[in-house]
Formats: sequence, structure tokens, C-alpha cells
Amino acid sequence: MNILMVCLGNICRSPLAEGIMKAKLSGSFMVDSAGTISMHEGEHPDKRAIKTAANHNIDISRQKSRPITRKDFETFDKIYCMDIDVLEDVVSKTKNEEERQKVSLFLEALGDHKNAEVPDPYWGDMKDFEMVFQLLNKGCDAIINQISE
Repeated sequence: MNILMVCLGNICRSPLAEGIMKAKLSGSFMVDSAGTISMHEGEHPDKRAIKTAANHNIDISRQKSRPITRKDFETFDKIYCMDIDVLEDVVSKTKNEEERQKVSLFLEALGDHKNAEVPDPYWGDMKDFEMVFQLLNKGCDAIINQISE
């Protein structure tokens, strides 16, 4: 199974989600991340995201931001979006219902968080990054349970 995590700039939430998911899954899964904008293309994750992940023994320092592409809809089986704006942007890039069915909000995996969004910690501090990490960690566990069924 191929899983793509998507946020706005691909420097905070989706790199953390990618790192968490890779740490939890075996090599038979491909996990990547992307953003809906190309403003940070080629950049490493935000230093605070790197530090937060490192605090949990996850190394995301070598990841590089990239925008979502048309090819992603062919490559990935599941595309998880961090908030509603990102979801709407990604859905607008789909060309058919099959591609649309691959796209969902990340936190919908938790069941009781229908339409809940992963807050963007970019304008916050380390506490915000840690809170987002914990939320992503719970979401990744729920996604793994779903795809393992």
C-alpha cells in the first residue's frame, strides 16, 4: 500500500506524519508527503518539526518539500489531508471518482473527529509542534488499524 500525507507547504504536519508512519510500518508500505503549494519546494522540514520528531527518535531531517502532482493520484492508494482547505485543494486536482475516493481528512481515521483538522503549528511554538505530533501519532495508529483490517 502507498500512502501520501498532504499539508499546505509540506514542512510541518505532513513531514511529521510521514516520519511517524514510516516508523510504525514495515517496508512493504511506501509513505511520502507533499504540499498543495510549491513555496517551500526542495526545502527540509521546519527545524521545529525536525526537533519534535527527533525527540521521539524519528529522523525527518532528510525529507524535502514537494508539491502534490498528477502522478501522485496514480502512485498512491490513500491520500490523507491535514485540513479541509488542503482536502478541497487536493480533491480539485482529481480527475475522476476513483481518484476522489483515495482522498480523505487525516483525522477522520479517528472516527470521533469527523471533519476535524490537524492544526498548523507553523505560527506556534514547540508546544504546538508537540501537540500536533501527538495528534498525528494517534491518527497514524488509527490509519494502520484501518488498513490492516
